[in-house]
Amino acid sequence: MSRYLGSLAVVLASILWGTTGTVATFAPSLSSLFIGAVAMGIGGILQCVLAIPQIIKERDLLIQHISFLIVGAVAVMIYPLAFYSSMRLSGVTIGTVVSIGSAPILSAIIEYVKGDFRLTRRWFIGAMFGILGMILLSFSENHSITIENNHIIFGILLGLIAGFTYALYSWSARQLMLKTISTTSAMGATFGCGGILLIPVMVLTGSGLFDSLTNISVCVYMALIPMFLGYLCYGFGLSKISASTATTITLLEPVIAAVLAILVVGERLSVIGCSGILFILICLTLITIDITK
Repeated sequence: MSRYLGSLAVVLASILWGTTGTVATFAPSLSSLFIGAVAMGIGGILQCVLAIPQIIKERDLLIQHISFLIVGAVAVMIYPLAFYSSMRLSGVTIGTVVSIGSAPILSAIIEYVKGDFRLTRRWFIGAMFGILGMILLSFSENHSITIENNHIIFGILLGLIAGFTYALYSWSARQLMLKTISTTSAMGATFGCGGILLIPVMVLTGSGLFDSLTNISVCVYMALIPMFLGYLCYGFGLSKISASTATTITLLEPVIAAVLAILVVGERLSVIGCSGILFILICLTLITIDITK
């Protein structure tokens, strides 16, 4: 039952996260770096504040395993900067698909290197489909008003960085939980430290925040709903299931993001781009079957 509840919590987090790309397009005057820093930074600090009593109680354990905390915090800092920049440069659909679609592959590789996962033939075939899908996306035309300078390939590279850091902080937080540290402390400390690291980025890129009520509303929504509430759900799920399983379930996010981008933002992908997404979905299906065995 606990695994089902954990999976359900990750599904809810994925739905909330799937709205971020579309919501961000309502504040085009704001830097993608600022939006990412505010969303993950404020959301992370709020998680930390909520977890302070438990963090104090488990501070000795956190200090004992501080290497995992440092790795997770740095990954939390880099992830939103790469993710939102990827969506700004390559469009909501491609940016989200690459960032989230690459995470399960990268998460499994991290777990394999650490001896926590066994790579199989099915996994390799799935990974090949995923890589081919991303290559097709790189050469596709994305007819979107949200793209800056049509730097799709650079946006995809940033998406891969986002996917790696997403997988990395999921793995490090999971490792803290496996060291008998509570979910509240592991997630609160990891995201709180990452949020603190993002404060300089907020200060340096925050011009234009108060230019309109829309800009403020977008930032408030991003910090409180997908980042704060979403990561509370994700943290609960991560305490019940493995990091590779959790990152695989979050592949629901690009589906939500793509649907919203088409219906709300007006994005359209070429046939090559659609083929790329299809190959990534095949990849995810094969990897999901492999991971959940």
